[in-house]
Amino acid sequence: MSNSDIEQQLYEIYDFQVSTSVISKVTDKITDDIIAWQNRTLDSVYLIVWMDGIVFKVRENSKVINKTIYIAVGLKTDGKKEVLGLWLGKNESASFWMSVLTDIRARGVQDILITATDNLNGFTETITNVFPESKTQICVVHQIRNACRYVVWKDKKAFTKDMRCIYNAPNKIAAEAALNDFAEKWESKYSYAIKSWRDNWEELTVFFEFPLEIRKIIYTTNLIENLNGKIRKYTKNKLSFPTDQAVMKSVFLAVRESTKKWSMPIRNWGIILNQFLTIFENRLKL
Repeated sequence: MSNSDIEQQLYEIYDFQVSTSVISKVTDKITDDIIAWQNRTLDSVYLIVWMDGIVFKVRENSKVINKTIYIAVGLKTDGKKEVLGLWLGKNESASFWMSVLTDIRARGVQDILITATDNLNGFTETITNVFPESKTQICVVHQIRNACRYVVWKDKKAFTKDMRCIYNAPNKIAAEAALNDFAEKWESKYSYAIKSWRDNWEELTVFFEFPLEIRKIIYTTNLIENLNGKIRKYTKNKLSFPTDQAVMKSVFLAVRESTKKWSMPIRNWGIILNQFLTIFENRLKL
């Protein structure tokens, strides 16, 4: 709720008037919690880190502009998920993600085994500059959406059905054969869609290097997008935020509420942990 919303609610329910400036001072108490949380020490190793951005409208210099909250969620060595931090910047860019990753490293993270991201230009290079051994998987769902942008409505059903053969293939060799079949059918009509697959092929197919249980949790950024959806649920009544601090307070509280149930390891954790220990035996010590 905005300060004016809180003022109105207090008046309607309790017939008690509190000014928005007083309400702002009260809610500012959360700022110390945000600073402490944003600067806490992190684990030295994360098995997977999912990264994504969520856009909000924020007032700046008498204008309402788009700003991005950058979010990183890590899978810890005990199988539990953890939001590593929230960072506010302008339009999502690889250069800003560099500062995010540098901050994560400065707070104690020495290694990330796998990163799962959207296909933002330059993102993979940014990650390897900070965590050179990390494997980066581009989100297949983002790729499907991007490819479909070039396709007319009447072709989309058949087009997406044929694409499914690529990412549902049993291995990378079969996926490459499926991509060639897909290109043979559609390239003359939608060359840019095919090009987007080929340009990102190595990062799109990293998940084929891993067993099925790990594939399922890295080939999309659905986990972090689900979190973004919950954040939207808590902030949807705000068309825009008056300040950077206001959007950070709201998103921080939404994250804190949305992650209260993150107390158990992810599904099939025992199997997944053994797979990670086998694949990354030189980098993962419990």
